[in-house]
Amino acid sequence: MQKVVTLIAIIILTFSCSVNAETVEGGVTKTGAVTGNRVLDNATNQPVANAAITLPKLQYQTYTDENGAFHLGTAINGPTVMSVEKEGYRPYSLTINQNSVSKPIVVSIQKSNANDISLETDMMHLGDNTYSKNSANSGDFRISAAGPFYSKTFTMAATALNKTNYLVIGSIIGIDTAMARAMGQNNVKNSFSSPPEVFFNGNKIAEIHLNGDGQRIKIPSNLIKPNSKNEITIKTGRNLMQTAYTDYDDIEIMNLSILSD
Repeated sequence: MQKVVTLIAIIILTFSCSVNAETVEGGVTKTGAVTGNRVLDNATNQPVANAAITLPKLQYQTYTDENGAFHLGTAINGPTVMSVEKEGYRPYSLTINQNSVSKPIVVSIQKSNANDISLETDMMHLGDNTYSKNSANSGDFRISAAGPFYSKTFTMAATALNKTNYLVIGSIIGIDTAMARAMGQNNVKNSFSSPPEVFFNGNKIAEIHLNGDGQRIKIPSNLIKPNSKNEITIKTGRNLMQTAYTDYDDIEIMNLSILSD
C-alpha cells in the first residue's frame, strides 16, 4: 500500500505599503523601484509585451503594452483572482483586492520548458452550487459548479523521475475549513468543511486547508508512471456538520500545472 503523504501548501501573498512596488514571483515578493503595473521576465527583468491579464470574476481582459505595462480599467471590490498568460511562459495567477490595486503591481513570470504540463488555465468551480453568503468568497463566484471533483489524465516522460515534480495551483478560493475560518477567510459560524483533497494516481498526496496563491504540492516519484498516463484528481471538501445529506464545499481554482525543479 502506498504511503499517504499529506501536505498543506500555504502561500499568502502580501503587498508592501512602501512607495516602491513589489515584484510577485511564484509566491515570493521582491522590492524594486518601478512605476505602474507591469509584467516582467523573471530571468532578464525585461518587460513582457502582449501578456493577457484576465479577471475571470469580472469577465475582464486586457494586455500589456511594449513596456510590459497594463491598466486595470475596472473596479475591484473584494478578493479577485487575476491571471497572467503569455505564450512561452508558465501561466500565473494571484488574488488582488482594493488595497493591492492602490499601488503598482509588478508580476514576474517564468518561461516554460519542455517538461511543463499545463492542465487547466480557465477558472474551475467545484461543489454543488449550495453555499451561504458567509461562505469564503461566496460573492466572487461567477460560474456554476462542474461537480464535487476534477480529474485529468496526462503523460509524464521518463525524465520526470530524475526531477522533483509539483502540482502547482495558481489560485484557490472558497475553502470553508476550520483553519480558514480561524484565519478570517470566511464568516461561517456553525459549520465547517473538510479540506479539499488531492490525489495522484489514486493516492492521496495532499489536503488544502487555506485559500491562497501559488500552492505547490510535491508529487512522490514512486507514484509516477513514466511514459504512461497519470491522473490528478482534486475533490472538494464536505460540510462536516451536515448529516441529512452530503453538502459539498464550493471552491474555485485557477491555473493548474505540473512543474518540475
